[in-house]
Amino acid sequence: MNRREFSTSFLLGLSAVAISANAVAQASRGSAGAASKLPTVKARNIVLVHGLFADGSSWSEVIPRLQAKGLNVTSVQNPLTTLPEAVDACRRVLDRQDGPTVLVGHSFSGMIVTEAGVHPNVSALVYVAARAPDAGEDYTALAKKYPTPPASKGVVFDGDEGRLTEEAFVRDFAGDLPRERALALYAVQEPFKKALLTGKTTNAAWRQKPSFYAVSTEDRTIDPDLERFMAKRMNAQTIELRSSHVSLISHPVEITDLILRAAG
Repeated sequence: MNRREFSTSFLLGLSAVAISANAVAQASRGSAGAASKLPTVKARNIVLVHGLFADGSSWSEVIPRLQAKGLNVTSVQNPLTTLPEAVDACRRVLDRQDGPTVLVGHSFSGMIVTEAGVHPNVSALVYVAARAPDAGEDYTALAKKYPTPPASKGVVFDGDEGRLTEEAFVRDFAGDLPRERALALYAVQEPFKKALLTGKTTNAAWRQKPSFYAVSTEDRTIDPDLERFMAKRMNAQTIELRSSHVSLISHPVEITDLILRAAG
């Protein structure tokens, strides 16, 4: 092979490699965003944590789908009192797991996942339209860099307890659910204590564990661009769903698939 033939062959080879790499990258972005650099460990335990304006039953569409795959599933009843107490409730459940465990959080409970996710049993983290602060970060200050979501105006307090109004819950929290379903969820929402919102994480488990994120593009409770920022910062494998804040209820198949991916 002469020099000209070698150069042509070499350049064609590079071009083929570049095209192949680009195709893989596009497929990855289309299905799961930027892949985490950390390897995924096979897990048989799933621990789910609910956020504000909800209780453990908010995972009821996802739980049977995970159980059908033979996974051991526990939904934590988040006390919604203070961040340390909420984290302790989660840790007690994690202590009971018998091996690698995927820790999943929705909404506010991303704070809990971020803090408790350093537990040795936790093999991967999944954030569902969830907060994902860095260690010691003021999440409120971070959120103020983005437009104020409409649901914020619907928070009302009875003394120390906060909840969403019916209008805000149906329109801004669970906007893509049938009205009857949204009203049933509104009826069982757990009130939260003001002190819960003042807590800061001391850990950032997503810096140590493989992380996955489901962005809700129609979210009116957490700004979707803030969700994208947090997902990108943690180098999470990311999906985007045309969903309200409660994608775990309106898109349970996609959320289940993301958790299964995290479980290896």
